[in-house]
Amino acid sequence: MKRILHVTRTLNPVFGGPPDSVRMFCAAHIRAGNEVEVATTDDPAADFSRIPGVEVHAFGPTKPNYHYTPQLEPWIRANIDRFDGVIVNGIWQYHTVAARKAVYGRRPYVVFSHGMLDPYFRTRYPLKHMKKLAYWLLREAKNLNLANAVLFTSEEEKRVAAEGFLFRNFRRIVIPYGTMGPPEGDPQQMKREFLAAFPAVQGHPYLVYLSRIHPKKGCDLLFEAFARTAPPEMHLMMAGHDETNWRPELDALAARLGVLERIHWTGSIRGNVKWGALYGAEAFILPSHQENFGIAVADALAVGLIPLISDKINIAPDIASDNACLMEPDTLEGTIRLIERFKAMSAEERGEMQTRGIECYQRRYALANSAHEVYKALGIA
Repeated sequence: MKRILHVTRTLNPVFGGPPDSVRMFCAAHIRAGNEVEVATTDDPAADFSRIPGVEVHAFGPTKPNYHYTPQLEPWIRANIDRFDGVIVNGIWQYHTVAARKAVYGRRPYVVFSHGMLDPYFRTRYPLKHMKKLAYWLLREAKNLNLANAVLFTSEEEKRVAAEGFLFRNFRRIVIPYGTMGPPEGDPQQMKREFLAAFPAVQGHPYLVYLSRIHPKKGCDLLFEAFARTAPPEMHLMMAGHDETNWRPELDALAARLGVLERIHWTGSIRGNVKWGALYGAEAFILPSHQENFGIAVADALAVGLIPLISDKINIAPDIASDNACLMEPDTLEGTIRLIERFKAMSAEERGEMQTRGIECYQRRYALANSAHEVYKALGIA
């Protein structure tokens, strides 16, 4: 039996991929017969600072941005001998520094970058990149270079990681990644739970967007394309946390386009309500400008939902090679083509793609062997 420590900035599910990743890997560790604990900078009073069957040590609350807490590093130092290895989730914040300083030379550690080394951020936010470049030279290069490995979720993410940064000497490993898939239960009941929570969509076919509401996700392109191409009976479910308060601007755009009444905002949804939204949708759509993996895409495949996705989602080419999605560039024209191509598919063609999607999920993205691959990266398999 192995004992694993996850170190992460937060378990708050509104922040998407990294918190979901920690929760799913905890389940995978336990399923493999091992023990796992989590250290975070969250407020210990927060409801999300809990994972069933896992001891969570929360050392917040902390101030935004860097999330420094003086308790984290001493706790790791005092407890590290209880663990066989450490998995650090995310970079650019204090928890990565604390983990490296407390762990290096005593136990192996790996770092999951969770897309935070993608060059998209350098081109999209050049001023922030200059700040990150200074921090990279001061702290982050050392954090990564001293790790046993930096872990990526696709070959594309591995290939482009840290472009524009000096002294990139870290070992790169791609780890099979994915989701736990839907829980056991009746999909029809899950759909009923979703419709009970959001009755306005009752009786309407809909596309579902499931991700953070953020400019990098291409929501504005989606609204434009939806207004131009979706049939009048079609609605759009926008499911996700509005991280940058973008909704007022998007609502104004929808009003100008004449589709405001056909767009429904759910906020962040979890559990049966989330799975019910996926089971009940016509298709999943995400025209993102950057996505190192895209957990929601794998979730869509798991329930047999056709993904309509941009080519900037790093796993999109693999899914497209399985003929299990529709893929286009992350432009207005590309997003329009996604909806038009889906509309043109016959019922038989959709059914065949749904079947291939489930097969693709089971082969590529079912979270089965991932924990063992992480242990290999740590050198403790």
